[in-house]
Amino acid sequence: MEIEDLDGVVVLPGAQQVLERLPADRWTIATSATRALAEVRLRVAGLPIPKTMITSSEVKIGKPDPEPYLKAAAALNYSAMDCVVVEDVPAGICAGKAAGARVIALLTTAARGELESAGPDWILRNCADIVATVDSTGLLLTLSE
Repeated sequence: MEIEDLDGVVVLPGAQQVLERLPADRWTIATSATRALAEVRLRVAGLPIPKTMITSSEVKIGKPDPEPYLKAAAALNYSAMDCVVVEDVPAGICAGKAAGARVIALLTTAARGELESAGPDWILRNCADIVATVDSTGLLLTLSE
């Protein structure tokens, strides 16, 4: 039923632009959804499906446990400490922080106070406040708080 319920599936402001600027091998998704549900929602939103994706079937313990983000970082061949997690709920923020990543919280689902209590490194309105730049020196994220 969940796969067929597509009402309200929309792309967050700025998400398409950020993903277009990121190399395909530098980002992934760690979600508590099943792979089938995640892929359907990404397609409906018009977003690319990453080469690697960590879904509920790839983890034993979900968020707020760090396992999803540790596996996502490993799938990209990075340490979680070298990653930036983008989250919109406290459990995801806690998972990212426990994995050792830096975390950007988005004010798209939960109230600021709930996000703050989870301890993100930054809180932004949405993905439109993130600009990704890739050049010969690496990947740079510029944030507009």
